Amino acid sequence: MIPVITVALAVAVRTLPRAPGLAYEPKFDGHRLVVIRTDRAVDGVVLQARSGRIVTAAFPDLAAAAHHLPAGTVLDGEVVVWHAGRTDFALVQRRAAAASAARAAVLAQTLPASYAAFDVLELAGLDLRARPYERRRALLVDLLLPLGPPLQPVPMTTDPELAETWYETLPASGIEGLVVKRMDQPYPAGRRAWQKLRHTNVRDAAVVGYTGTARRPLALVLVLPVGDETPLVSSPLTAALRAEVAAVVAARAPAAAAGGATVTAIGLGEVPFRPLDPPLTAEVRHTSTRHPPPEVLRLRTDL
Repeated sequence: MIPVITVALAVAVRTLPRAPGLAYEPKFDGHRLVVIRTDRAVDGVVLQARSGRIVTAAFPDLAAAAHHLPAGTVLDGEVVVWHAGRTDFALVQRRAAAASAARAAVLAQTLPASYAAFDVLELAGLDLRARPYERRRALLVDLLLPLGPPLQPVPMTTDPELAETWYETLPASGIEGLVVKRMDQPYPAGRRAWQKLRHTNVRDAAVVGYTGTARRPLALVLVLPVGDETPLVSSPLTAALRAEVAAVVAARAPAAAAGGATVTAIGLGEVPFRPLDPPLTAEVRHTSTRHPPPEVLRLRTDL
Protein backbone atom coordinates (compact mmCIF):
# COMPACT_ATOMS: atom_id res chain seq x y z
CA MET A 1 0.00 0.00 0.00
CA ILE A 2 1.34 3.42 -1.01
CA PRO A 3 1.65 5.80 1.98
CA VAL A 4 -0.13 9.15 1.67
CA ILE A 5 2.24 11.93 0.66
CA THR A 6 1.77 15.05 2.80
CA VAL A 7 2.14 18.09 0.55
CA ALA A 8 3.58 21.50 1.26
CA LEU A 9 1.17 24.41 1.66
CA ALA A 10 1.31 28.18 1.15
CA VAL A 11 0.20 31.19 3.16
CA ALA A 12 -1.54 34.02 1.34
CA VAL A 13 0.23 37.36 1.03
CA ARG A 14 -1.11 40.66 -0.31
CA THR A 15 2.03 42.02 -2.00
CA LEU A 16 4.86 40.47 -3.97
CA PRO A 17 7.67 39.43 -1.59
CA ARG A 18 11.05 40.83 -2.64
CA ALA A 19 14.28 39.61 -1.06
CA PRO A 20 17.48 37.90 -2.13
CA GLY A 21 17.25 34.15 -2.51
CA LEU A 22 13.57 33.95 -3.51
CA ALA A 23 12.12 31.95 -6.41
CA TYR A 24 8.83 32.76 -8.15
CA GLU A 25 6.56 30.29 -9.93
CA PRO A 26 3.22 30.89 -11.67
CA LYS A 27 0.26 29.33 -9.85
CA PHE A 28 -1.77 27.29 -12.33
CA ASP A 29 -5.55 27.01 -11.97
CA GLY A 30 -5.78 23.25 -11.57
CA HIS A 31 -6.01 20.39 -9.09
CA ARG A 32 -3.08 19.58 -6.82
CA LEU A 33 -1.71 16.18 -7.77
CA VAL A 34 1.13 14.00 -6.49
CA VAL A 35 2.57 11.59 -9.07
CA ILE A 36 4.09 8.45 -7.55
CA ARG A 37 6.07 6.11 -9.81
CA THR A 38 6.56 2.81 -8.03
CA ASP A 39 8.76 -0.12 -9.00
CA ARG A 40 5.82 -2.23 -10.19
CA ALA A 41 5.94 -3.04 -13.90
CA VAL A 42 2.26 -2.97 -14.86
CA ASP A 43 0.35 -0.62 -12.54
CA GLY A 44 3.37 1.20 -11.23
CA VAL A 45 1.87 4.71 -11.14
CA VAL A 46 -0.33 6.18 -8.40
CA LEU A 47 -1.90 9.64 -8.70
CA GLN A 48 -2.84 11.18 -5.36
CA ALA A 49 -5.01 14.25 -4.77
CA ARG A 50 -4.11 16.79 -2.11
CA SER A 51 -6.59 15.14 0.26
CA GLY A 52 -4.79 11.80 -0.08
CA ARG A 53 -7.51 10.31 -2.30
CA ILE A 54 -6.22 8.13 -5.14
CA VAL A 55 -7.39 9.48 -8.51
CA THR A 56 -5.28 7.39 -10.90
CA ALA A 57 -8.32 6.04 -12.75
CA ALA A 58 -9.54 9.55 -13.61
CA PHE A 59 -6.33 10.51 -15.45
CA PRO A 60 -5.19 7.53 -17.56
CA ASP A 61 -3.27 9.83 -19.92
CA LEU A 62 -1.11 11.21 -17.09
CA ALA A 63 -0.66 7.74 -15.60
CA ALA A 64 0.60 6.47 -18.96
CA ALA A 65 3.05 9.35 -19.27
CA ALA A 66 4.31 8.83 -15.72
CA HIS A 67 5.40 5.29 -16.59
CA HIS A 68 8.37 6.94 -18.34
CA LEU A 69 9.65 8.28 -15.01
CA PRO A 70 12.31 6.32 -13.13
CA ALA A 71 10.92 3.93 -10.53
CA GLY A 72 10.94 5.51 -7.08
CA THR A 73 10.04 9.00 -8.30
CA VAL A 74 7.52 11.31 -6.57
CA LEU A 75 6.44 14.62 -8.10
CA ASP A 76 4.31 17.45 -6.71
CA GLY A 77 2.34 19.69 -9.04
CA GLU A 78 -0.99 20.67 -10.61
CA VAL A 79 -3.06 18.87 -13.21
CA VAL A 80 -4.56 21.32 -15.71
CA VAL A 81 -6.66 21.15 -18.87
CA TRP A 82 -6.04 23.70 -21.61
CA HIS A 83 -8.96 25.06 -23.63
CA ALA A 84 -9.00 28.03 -26.02
CA GLY A 85 -5.51 29.08 -24.99
CA ARG A 86 -6.02 29.03 -21.23
CA THR A 87 -6.34 26.56 -18.39
CA ASP A 88 -9.93 25.74 -17.52
CA PHE A 89 -10.63 24.71 -13.93
CA ALA A 90 -14.14 23.45 -14.72
CA LEU A 91 -12.71 21.03 -17.29
CA VAL A 92 -10.23 19.70 -14.70
CA GLN A 93 -13.20 19.06 -12.45
CA ARG A 94 -14.92 17.15 -15.25
CA ARG A 95 -11.82 14.97 -15.62
CA ALA A 96 -11.58 14.35 -11.88
CA ALA A 97 -15.26 13.40 -11.66
CA ALA A 98 -15.10 10.63 -14.29
CA ALA A 99 -17.38 7.92 -12.92
CA SER A 100 -15.97 4.96 -14.85
CA ALA A 101 -12.83 3.81 -16.62
CA ALA A 102 -14.62 4.06 -19.98
CA ARG A 103 -15.70 7.63 -19.27
CA ALA A 104 -12.18 8.55 -18.10
CA ALA A 105 -10.71 7.15 -21.33
CA VAL A 106 -13.11 9.22 -23.45
CA LEU A 107 -12.32 12.38 -21.50
CA ALA A 108 -8.59 11.72 -21.83
CA GLN A 109 -9.06 11.91 -25.59
CA THR A 110 -11.38 14.92 -25.69
CA LEU A 111 -9.95 16.88 -22.74
CA PRO A 112 -6.29 15.80 -22.46
CA ALA A 113 -4.63 16.78 -19.19
CA SER A 114 -1.25 18.37 -18.62
CA TYR A 115 0.84 18.16 -15.49
CA ALA A 116 2.63 21.28 -14.25
CA ALA A 117 5.24 19.88 -11.87
CA PHE A 118 6.80 22.24 -9.35
CA ASP A 119 8.77 19.87 -7.12
CA VAL A 120 10.42 16.47 -7.00
CA LEU A 121 10.24 14.77 -3.62
CA GLU A 122 11.90 11.48 -4.49
CA LEU A 123 14.03 10.47 -7.44
CA ALA A 124 15.03 6.88 -8.21
CA GLY A 125 14.24 5.96 -4.60
CA LEU A 126 16.24 8.82 -3.05
CA ASP A 127 14.26 11.10 -0.71
CA LEU A 128 15.03 14.70 -1.71
CA ARG A 129 12.75 16.57 0.68
CA ALA A 130 15.59 17.67 2.93
CA ARG A 131 17.54 19.10 -0.02
CA PRO A 132 17.23 22.84 -0.77
CA TYR A 133 14.66 23.91 -3.33
CA GLU A 134 17.41 25.13 -5.67
CA ARG A 135 18.79 21.58 -5.94
CA ARG A 136 15.36 19.96 -6.24
CA ARG A 137 14.44 22.40 -8.99
CA ALA A 138 17.56 21.54 -11.01
CA LEU A 139 16.82 17.82 -10.69
CA LEU A 140 13.17 18.38 -11.68
CA VAL A 141 14.14 20.23 -14.87
CA ASP A 142 16.77 17.63 -15.80
CA LEU A 143 14.18 14.89 -15.26
CA LEU A 144 11.23 16.31 -17.18
CA LEU A 145 12.64 18.36 -20.06
CA PRO A 146 13.78 15.27 -22.02
CA LEU A 147 10.33 13.70 -21.57
CA GLY A 148 8.25 16.65 -22.70
CA PRO A 149 4.46 17.08 -22.43
CA PRO A 150 2.22 16.22 -20.75
CA LEU A 151 4.70 16.20 -17.84
CA GLN A 152 6.37 19.61 -17.65
CA PRO A 153 8.16 21.70 -15.03
CA VAL A 154 6.48 25.00 -14.19
CA PRO A 155 8.40 28.12 -15.20
CA MET A 156 10.52 29.68 -12.45
CA THR A 157 12.43 32.92 -12.07
CA THR A 158 14.50 34.59 -9.37
CA ASP A 159 13.88 38.02 -10.91
CA PRO A 160 11.08 39.83 -9.03
CA GLU A 161 10.51 42.20 -11.96
CA LEU A 162 9.84 39.29 -14.32
CA ALA A 163 7.66 37.68 -11.64
CA GLU A 164 5.60 40.87 -11.40
CA THR A 165 5.21 40.87 -15.18
CA TRP A 166 3.95 37.29 -15.00
CA TYR A 167 1.51 38.27 -12.29
CA GLU A 168 0.08 41.12 -14.35
CA THR A 169 -0.02 39.45 -17.78
CA LEU A 170 -0.59 35.72 -17.34
CA PRO A 171 -4.14 35.67 -15.86
CA ALA A 172 -5.46 35.63 -19.44
CA SER A 173 -3.86 32.18 -19.73
CA GLY A 174 -5.52 30.91 -16.56
CA ILE A 175 -2.65 31.69 -14.18
CA GLU A 176 -4.18 32.70 -10.84
CA GLY A 177 -1.11 34.16 -9.17
CA LEU A 178 2.40 33.34 -7.98
CA VAL A 179 3.97 30.96 -5.47
CA VAL A 180 7.13 32.21 -3.77
CA LYS A 181 9.75 29.90 -2.25
CA ARG A 182 13.18 30.28 -0.73
CA MET A 183 15.98 28.81 -2.80
CA ASP A 184 17.59 27.29 0.32
CA GLN A 185 14.32 25.83 1.65
CA PRO A 186 13.73 22.09 2.24
CA TYR A 187 10.35 20.76 1.13
CA PRO A 188 7.95 21.93 3.91
CA ALA A 189 5.56 18.95 4.02
CA GLY A 190 2.32 19.81 5.83
CA ARG A 191 3.41 23.36 6.63
CA ARG A 192 2.43 26.73 5.13
CA ALA A 193 6.01 27.77 4.49
CA TRP A 194 5.57 28.89 0.89
CA GLN A 195 3.93 32.22 0.04
CA LYS A 196 1.06 32.64 -2.41
CA LEU A 197 0.09 35.89 -4.11
CA ARG A 198 -3.30 35.57 -5.79
CA HIS A 199 -5.28 37.92 -7.93
CA THR A 200 -7.85 39.59 -5.77
CA ASN A 201 -10.87 38.03 -7.49
CA VAL A 202 -9.98 34.58 -6.07
CA ARG A 203 -10.65 34.24 -2.36
CA ASP A 204 -12.06 31.98 0.35
CA ALA A 205 -15.69 32.47 1.38
CA ALA A 206 -17.89 31.06 4.13
CA VAL A 207 -20.58 28.69 2.84
CA VAL A 208 -23.58 29.39 5.06
CA GLY A 209 -26.10 27.37 3.06
CA TYR A 210 -27.16 26.00 -0.29
CA THR A 211 -30.14 26.15 -2.63
CA GLY A 212 -31.81 23.05 -3.99
CA THR A 213 -32.02 19.82 -2.01
CA ALA A 214 -29.56 17.90 0.14
CA ARG A 215 -29.23 15.30 -2.60
CA ARG A 216 -28.95 17.84 -5.40
CA PRO A 217 -27.56 21.20 -4.26
CA LEU A 218 -27.86 23.79 -7.01
CA ALA A 219 -25.83 26.73 -5.72
CA LEU A 220 -24.06 27.84 -2.54
CA VAL A 221 -24.99 30.74 -0.29
CA LEU A 222 -21.76 32.59 0.46
CA VAL A 223 -20.44 35.30 2.75
CA LEU A 224 -17.30 36.91 1.33
CA PRO A 225 -14.45 38.02 3.62
CA VAL A 226 -14.84 41.62 2.39
CA GLY A 227 -17.90 43.80 2.06
CA ASP A 228 -20.99 44.08 4.26
CA GLU A 229 -21.35 40.31 4.91
CA THR A 230 -24.57 40.17 2.90
CA PRO A 231 -25.04 36.55 1.73
CA LEU A 232 -24.62 36.00 -2.01
CA VAL A 233 -25.84 33.11 -4.15
CA SER A 234 -23.14 31.52 -6.30
CA SER A 235 -23.47 30.67 -9.97
CA PRO A 236 -24.83 27.13 -10.56
CA LEU A 237 -22.53 24.38 -9.30
CA THR A 238 -20.83 21.98 -11.67
CA ALA A 239 -21.88 18.33 -11.51
CA ALA A 240 -18.66 17.47 -9.65
CA LEU A 241 -19.24 20.17 -7.04
CA ARG A 242 -22.91 19.19 -6.61
CA ALA A 243 -21.81 15.65 -5.82
CA GLU A 244 -19.11 16.86 -3.41
CA VAL A 245 -21.46 19.21 -1.54
CA ALA A 246 -24.13 16.49 -1.36
CA ALA A 247 -21.59 14.08 0.14
CA VAL A 248 -20.49 16.61 2.75
CA VAL A 249 -24.10 17.39 3.69
CA ALA A 250 -24.98 13.68 3.90
CA ALA A 251 -22.06 13.07 6.28
CA ARG A 252 -23.42 15.62 8.74
CA ALA A 253 -26.18 15.10 11.26
CA PRO A 254 -29.64 15.86 9.84
CA ALA A 255 -30.04 19.61 9.65
CA ALA A 256 -32.85 21.50 11.29
CA ALA A 257 -35.59 22.83 9.07
CA ALA A 258 -34.60 25.88 7.06
CA GLY A 259 -37.23 27.94 8.87
CA GLY A 260 -38.15 30.00 5.82
CA ALA A 261 -34.59 31.24 5.23
CA THR A 262 -34.29 33.14 1.95
CA VAL A 263 -31.57 34.99 0.09
CA THR A 264 -31.54 37.34 -2.89
CA ALA A 265 -30.17 35.71 -6.05
CA ILE A 266 -29.12 37.79 -9.07
CA GLY A 267 -31.83 37.59 -11.70
CA LEU A 268 -34.10 35.42 -9.54
CA GLY A 269 -35.07 37.55 -6.56
CA GLU A 270 -35.72 35.92 -3.19
CA VAL A 271 -35.03 32.17 -3.19
CA PRO A 272 -35.22 29.67 -0.29
CA PHE A 273 -32.05 28.03 0.95
CA ARG A 274 -30.96 25.45 3.51
CA PRO A 275 -28.55 26.83 6.16
CA LEU A 276 -25.29 25.09 7.08
CA ASP A 277 -24.14 25.29 10.68
CA PRO A 278 -21.22 25.25 11.09
CA PRO A 279 -20.43 26.80 7.70
CA LEU A 280 -18.11 25.26 5.14
CA THR A 281 -15.36 27.13 3.30
CA ALA A 282 -15.14 27.42 -0.47
CA GLU A 283 -12.67 29.00 -2.85
CA VAL A 284 -14.54 31.37 -5.15
CA ARG A 285 -13.80 33.67 -8.07
CA HIS A 286 -15.66 36.96 -7.76
CA THR A 287 -15.06 40.28 -9.49
CA SER A 288 -17.88 42.38 -8.10
CA THR A 289 -20.48 42.56 -5.36
CA ARG A 290 -23.08 42.92 -8.10
CA HIS A 291 -22.93 40.99 -11.39
CA PRO A 292 -21.88 38.27 -12.17
CA PRO A 293 -22.44 36.01 -9.15
CA PRO A 294 -19.45 34.33 -7.46
CA GLU A 295 -18.14 31.19 -9.18
CA VAL A 296 -17.33 28.34 -6.79
CA LEU A 297 -13.98 26.81 -7.72
CA ARG A 298 -13.70 24.16 -5.00
CA LEU A 299 -14.63 23.30 -1.44
CA ARG A 300 -11.82 23.92 1.05
CA THR A 301 -12.21 20.60 2.84
CA ASP A 302 -8.59 20.92 3.99
CA LEU A 303 -9.58 23.70 6.41
